[in-house]
Amino acid sequence: MKDDLFELGLQKRKETLGKDYVEKNLEKADSFNLPFQEAMTSWCWGFGWGDDTIDAKTRSMMNLTMIAALGKMEEWELHLKGAISNGVTVDEVRSILHVIAIYCGVPQGVECFRIARATLTELGLLEAKG
Repeated sequence: MKDDLFELGLQKRKETLGKDYVEKNLEKADSFNLPFQEAMTSWCWGFGWGDDTIDAKTRSMMNLTMIAALGKMEEWELHLKGAISNGVTVDEVRSILHVIAIYCGVPQGVECFRIARATLTELGLLEAKG
């Protein structure tokens, strides 16, 4: 069972975050953090993302709001890129940011908008300003 969840998790993780990103993280893993990488891949990505009850796009949208609420902005940026890979549109990102600002507070919304603008510009989905 463990190997099945790990393999499914690895597949889901690569589909969302990109093969290069995931493989670099696993290659950098050592005896200190490899057990965490394996557990996270099995649990979060295999058990969590491997459940097809909620599609990847919806799951990405949910994650953006939850990660914003936690204030984990490096993870938020990474998951924004994953959300785009999972089909979330720029308009949907904007609406998600409105919800974040309402429920997590305007300062968190401002921070998410700042990161989203830079990330979406980097991905070629918005024009660079100024």
